[in-house]
Formats: sequence, C-alpha cells, structure tokens
Amino acid sequence: MNSILFPKPRAFARAVLPAAFAAAPETARRREAEPASRGEGGRAPEPSIGNAAGSGDTGAAIELRGVAKRFGDKTVLSAIDLNVRPGEFLAIVGRSGCGKSTLLRLLLGLETPDAGTIRIGGQTPREAGSMARFVFQEPRLLPWQRVEANVALGADRRLPAAERQRLACEALTEVGLTDRGGEWPSVLSGGQRQRVALARALVSHPKVLALDEPLGALDALTRIEMQGFVERVWREQGFTAVLVTHDVSEAVALADRIVLVEDGEITLEERVDLPRPRRRGSPDAAAIEGRILQRLLARA
Repeated sequence: MNSILFPKPRAFARAVLPAAFAAAPETARRREAEPASRGEGGRAPEPSIGNAAGSGDTGAAIELRGVAKRFGDKTVLSAIDLNVRPGEFLAIVGRSGCGKSTLLRLLLGLETPDAGTIRIGGQTPREAGSMARFVFQEPRLLPWQRVEANVALGADRRLPAAERQRLACEALTEVGLTDRGGEWPSVLSGGQRQRVALARALVSHPKVLALDEPLGALDALTRIEMQGFVERVWREQGFTAVLVTHDVSEAVALADRIVLVEDGEITLEERVDLPRPRRRGSPDAAAIEGRILQRLLARA
C-alpha cells in the first residue's frame, strides 16, 4: 500500500493534531508533583463543561513583552507588547501576511520567539501546557474515529477511558451535538465538523482558547450561527479567547477588544463596548467596523 496516499493512522494523527492538544510529558509529570495553581482565596479553580461561573472566572492572563519573530531575513513580528485580561475576548485582525497567525502560534508555543517574553497565567507557553488549546480553520478530525472518540482525544490522557468518554459527551452537549457522538466525521456538515473541533478543544477545560480563522471556510449563514456558538460557550465557561480573523465584522461581533496588526506591529487598538449578545447591523457596531476598515484601506 502506498504510504503517502494511505498513511498509517498514528502518523496521520501526528500530522493533524497540534502539539497544543496535549501537555508535554515533562509538564504532566511536573503537575503531578506540584500543587495546583491557586486562585483567589488559595483554592485551585475547578471549571467544568457548561458550569463555569462566567467570563473572567476561569481564564488566564496573557502578557507579551517585546516579542519579535524572524524567518530568515524577514522580520514577521517586531517588538510586540500586549496584555490580555483573564476571560477577555481579544480579536486580532490584519491583512494576509501581516504576522497575526504567527503571533497566535507563538502564544501557543508552536513557534519560538527570537526576542521578548510570553506568559500565560505567569508561565511560559511550554510550561502552560494544556492550559491553552488551539482551534484551526480546518477541523482536523481523524476520519477513522467516530465523533465522540475525536473529542476525547483532547482530554487529559492520564484520565481513565470512561472519564474521557464522559467529558467528551459533555463537550458535545455544550456545542449542540449530543446525539452525534457515534457518527463518522464524514457524514457531518462543515459547521458540525467545526463544532466537533471546538468540543475537542473545550473538553480539557482550557483557560485560553486560540482560534485561527476557524470559521473562514463556512458559508455565510453557518458562519453567523457558529459565531453565536463560540460566544455562548465563551460566556458560559469564562476562558480567555484570542481570535485571528480577516473578517472585521466577525471581530466586532465577538470581541471585547480588537487589535490591528500591520507589518508585524500593533498599530491600532479598538474597544468594543457593546451589549451582548451583539445586535448585527447596529449603528455602534458599524461605526467600530468602519474605523478599522478605514485604517486598513488607507494603507492599500
């Protein structure tokens, strides 16, 4: 059998599942040996799917100081300073090639900065381990695994199989796919597959969720529906969310704050102080979108 056309399942899994889906063994051992991180009152927070107290209660703060990244002679990011509050929803917008996706990959430890520091909840991205999860534009589901098994891949592998299955079922309920756990990914619609990917990221109760154009391949109506799902889950669980998108209207619909990246630098910051759930087409939302687009088009 041609190993290129028909890769072995284990090799395929390594290719499609990012490192951010599971903590490194060293990090896992360190967590077993050390006490849990303390929240207010000296108690370790114990978030659960669907039962988070609300935005800001379970998210982790993010801090970037002087972060720079180069690929060969090309400087992709230069002296990035950025703070994200616990539980905040931040959107990063910009033209293709401006460095926004690289910034997200640095945040998750998938790339290493050439200068500067990154902290998630006071830890480096590698130390943070499973505290953060990544949702890509493509669902990246394993075609030979049923939906529930795909979601369970995101759970802590040290847990018993029955507990991982229970958490997977809860996560599927959270994204509205309670009755689809026994199906194959191939029979799901594009929006449903992306919801499975979201459930896989949420099953470990992350404190940070990074989303790299996760809705870009969906049709317009499904995209709006999925935006509502993302917002609802974020509000219920309270994790810190960082979204990269080309769609300024999507950023306005979801984010508390929007930053614009141009030529590797943050050149604009816009707060979105609008009531939730956001009302599409409102004059206030249109005004925010207009200011960002005006800045983008001015440099066309």
